[in-house]
Amino acid sequence: MASTGSWSLATETRLDARGLKCPLPVLKLEKILATAAPGRRIVILATDPMARVDIPLYCRQHGHACQLAEADGVLTFTISTGG
Repeated sequence: MASTGSWSLATETRLDARGLKCPLPVLKLEKILATAAPGRRIVILATDPMARVDIPLYCRQHGHACQLAEADGVLTFTISTGG
């Protein structure tokens, strides 16, 4: 069962996209970025192997910094919004 929740902290938004298949993780990221202020940090958890390519590519194309970590089959993307 997919967990698709998102929640916000003071300076960070978290998105749980585990279990979602391409292109849903990127589409959910795009929706969050549409209203995110420059300098906002977004953390995304994903399990779809295509996210490893799709999310960093989307970030590069739109001027956002993206870091990737992986543990136990879960990809964790930390994105800093560009300005």
